[in-house]
Amino acid sequence: MAGRNYGWPVITYGMDYSGAFVSPYTQRAGLEQPVIYWTPSIAPSGIALYRGDKFPAWRGDLFVGALALEHLRRVHLDGSGNVVEQEELLNDRHWRIRDVRAAPDGYLYVCTDEVNGRVLRLEPTS
Repeated sequence: MAGRNYGWPVITYGMDYSGAFVSPYTQRAGLEQPVIYWTPSIAPSGIALYRGDKFPAWRGDLFVGALALEHLRRVHLDGSGNVVEQEELLNDRHWRIRDVRAAPDGYLYVCTDEVNGRVLRLEPTS
């Protein structure tokens, strides 16, 4: 939630590139817990909240690019903003996802991070 102190780097579930934890503490009075975290990190890049009409079942979900684990992550949220489930999309492509955008036309656009990178428009299957 906006305006709250989530404690970085005093409390964190994060790991350094060496594999060492950034902090030995994951909780402290007065500091908020994250809604979601990934350990090891997926190396999140772009993030988008989907409100379009092309994928009705995804309305209200977050989409997060994953550089390290090379996929687009869909984070399904309930009406209160709690994480219900997660799904890895495009994981068979082995593309580092640099950014994701929910466009006014109702589609999701994904940008990959390769030498010959791509801009993809995700479309529903029939």
